[in-house]
Amino acid sequence: MYLGLDLGTSGVKALLIDAGQTVVGSGHGSLDVSRPHPGWSEQDPTHWIQACETAIAELKASHPRQLASVKGIGLSGQMHGATLLDAADKVLRPCILWNDTRSHTEAAALDADPRFRKLTGNIVFPGFTAPKLAWVKNNQPGVFAKVAKVLLPKDFLRLWLTGEHMSEMSDSAGTSWLDVGKRRWSLELLAATSLDERQMPALVEGTAPAGLLRAELASKWGIQSAIPIAGGAGDNAASACGMGTVGAGHAFVSLGTSGVLFAANASYLPNPASAVHTFCHALPDTWHQMGVILSATDSLNWLSEISGKSAGELTAELGEKLKAPTGVSFLPYLSGERTPHNDSAIRGSFTGLAHESSRAVLTQAVLEGVGFAFRDSLEALKKAGTTLTRVTAIGGGSRSRYWLKAIATALQVPVDIPADGDFGAAFGAARLGLIAATGADPLAVCTAPATDTTVEPDAALIGAYADAYHRYRALYPAIRGATA
Repeated sequence: MYLGLDLGTSGVKALLIDAGQTVVGSGHGSLDVSRPHPGWSEQDPTHWIQACETAIAELKASHPRQLASVKGIGLSGQMHGATLLDAADKVLRPCILWNDTRSHTEAAALDADPRFRKLTGNIVFPGFTAPKLAWVKNNQPGVFAKVAKVLLPKDFLRLWLTGEHMSEMSDSAGTSWLDVGKRRWSLELLAATSLDERQMPALVEGTAPAGLLRAELASKWGIQSAIPIAGGAGDNAASACGMGTVGAGHAFVSLGTSGVLFAANASYLPNPASAVHTFCHALPDTWHQMGVILSATDSLNWLSEISGKSAGELTAELGEKLKAPTGVSFLPYLSGERTPHNDSAIRGSFTGLAHESSRAVLTQAVLEGVGFAFRDSLEALKKAGTTLTRVTAIGGGSRSRYWLKAIATALQVPVDIPADGDFGAAFGAARLGLIAATGADPLAVCTAPATDTTVEPDAALIGAYADAYHRYRALYPAIRGATA
């Protein structure tokens, strides 16, 4: 058996697979996000450990014999989080999360230094790790002076699991400190934020062992001690491993809290001006590009909260057949936007509202707006040298066929729905745990699932969607001065 642990923003998932990669069982532990000030987003790292313990306990209660047979563990996690530790590995302050935008001034200052784009292949976004450390230095100098180690969220779990300070390439590529082409820390970029390599974790590839499970935890969980824990991956690269999106031309669209349009690449293809992320993949000698929107299902969940209807109830009101855009547009910039705008200050909007704009019309506009945000990412990927002919859908929002039809029509490419199964980040992490434990060929393990069905673009609505996308594109510059 092989165990995947995925530390998400809303919870930790523990997924157990057997040697044939069949999912055996899973457990879950919930997490909350603290937002003490506008634009801030934090979590207490000790809560990650508690949520992981809860997830493992649930798995042990339902599958004790199978859990006892675990021979390898893989890790996945939310990217970019700044987890700051002192010399005794004590947490110095709450982790600043990926969707925290407080460091926009520091990010702009680092991005103005040409070395960052040159070496990382990316814009320095406010959500990345390096500007967060610059913010801590500027605003909490006493904390900054005590920083002995900076760990990404999943690597804080690794420290608890193994006692090791280690990370891997895919997650570290989102810090703004990694030389992404050479797959190593850049001493130059670390020095630009008053840090050095001693404060960073050691690096391995995601498929390689990165520490052994501590005897104390092994005894508590009823499994063998000293089993290898894989380097693992950032959540999107882990999902790509779970989906088999590891070869050039393969792509997926992820409808989660945030939204991702992810394409695997066989070489390093940076184009930071497009606001596309170019990161290392979890597999050696492989990279990936992705466009990121900050509020995907978060946009529908926001509408759900203020309307008093569940997300499922809202989408059910639209029926099965895709409708033409109504003229009401929604910009899903509830917490700023990454691709293609790199704008942490912009905020969302509805436009075109009228007396007849019902709740269903607002829901439709939200689904379309997220679809058009993905279209923005598709266009940015094209500028970065990647053309997609089809994508596979993953994430909680992909349960809505209406939404997938809207996305297919907005992108003008087919959207494949995988056969029943769990192919997300926890599954990808478990695959990486299998590879690290057995030395198996990563490409033989990270295969694509069978396609259950394909959602084609609605040919009759391509023109109407193109017109609506044109309106959508015109709105960002129009509202920027009013909302930013």
